[in-house]
Amino acid sequence: MARRALVLVEGGPWGCGLLYVQAAQRLGLRPIILSADPASTQYDYFAAERTETIRVDTDDLDALVRECSQLRETYGIAGITSQEEEVYATVGKLCRHFNLPGPNPVSTERCCDKFTQRELLAGAGVPMPAYRVAVNATEVESSAAEIGLPVVLKPTVGGGSSGVRLCRNADEIAEHTAYLLSGKHIRLPSPTQRKWLCSPRILVEEFAQGPLYWADMMGDQTIGIGTGDFGPAPHFVYRGSIIPAPLTDDEHEHIADVSLSCLRALGLGWGPTCIEFRWTKLGPVVIEVNPRLGGAPGPQMVQLAYGVDLIKEHIKLAIGDELDLRKRHSYIAGARHLVADHDGTLDWISGDSRAADVPGVAEAKFYVALKTPIVRKGDWRDCIGHVIAASSSLAQTEAILQRAVDLIDWSITPFPTVDE
Repeated sequence: MARRALVLVEGGPWGCGLLYVQAAQRLGLRPIILSADPASTQYDYFAAERTETIRVDTDDLDALVRECSQLRETYGIAGITSQEEEVYATVGKLCRHFNLPGPNPVSTERCCDKFTQRELLAGAGVPMPAYRVAVNATEVESSAAEIGLPVVLKPTVGGGSSGVRLCRNADEIAEHTAYLLSGKHIRLPSPTQRKWLCSPRILVEEFAQGPLYWADMMGDQTIGIGTGDFGPAPHFVYRGSIIPAPLTDDEHEHIADVSLSCLRALGLGWGPTCIEFRWTKLGPVVIEVNPRLGGAPGPQMVQLAYGVDLIKEHIKLAIGDELDLRKRHSYIAGARHLVADHDGTLDWISGDSRAADVPGVAEAKFYVALKTPIVRKGDWRDCIGHVIAASSSLAQTEAILQRAVDLIDWSITPFPTVDE
């Protein structure tokens, strides 16, 4: 009998890709990664797992179909999935071609366009910040004037806060508009992003002020609601997060109800969804709906808090197995994100093993190697590591995290100036 395989379309840098590989192996599956660039250093961390990677244009559905058809000559393909938003709609199409469980590609594609998402949510009466869409600098300026400063500018496609910035005056609006229109915020263009480059659209949004929350969903079930905080403006780079968030029963129910409204409005409800909110004076308003799991270390925190392995359950869903979303315990899990404070070359970094030895710490991890050039982008790429911990109380978890972070240090030598 052919061994059962799980096909992962792209593995994802520093995120949950390795966790998907390990979860697949625990389920007795052989993980096989299809990637446009398997030789990239972002896949170095799969080496220890001896994961098979195959080069294929992951933007080309026909090429993916051909590759999977060839794999079926050797393996029984149990499921196809991904943790990357950029290819998730394509994964849905691939699953339908092979009659495998998967996300609705039409709903996923609409959700990944932030303006289309906003329009669908607004039509369903879901609470959101005021917004406009603009295609040039003049329209961005007039939209910001209509909404009122400050505003948040973001591209209509993309994730990880790439290209997202708080703009407080006309100069910042003009500067960031030019940056977005140049396309410099795009890392590896997906088909949707290439389409955006040909006809760029910018979302201009009211700055919703208030605490940040997110809901982790699987199907139509709210698994947990967390809270976090960002580093200094104008960017939105996570510094810390806690799950479950300290909410009253009524507040928790309110967010869960709005989350379900989002799923209905967008035609989602299969598989994982991560929904971000700000709690304003009007209550929770939706900042973004992501038709995927939240990025690392979110899934690890959910598992520490509740004993629910969202990655394993996502894979089980993709291969047609029955889910088990029962909560096995209740702890307070937290994370501290290690973020570089200036650009330069990473000379040394240490303390991860000492931090990992602190009682209550589940993981202390660096993402970058020595001598790596650090060039901050104002998004998820600015994080160079994280520490995760859990305990029975919020105060204790925060104390554990602080004790661990205090043991970690690094040195970044600034790049030489022009004069130097």
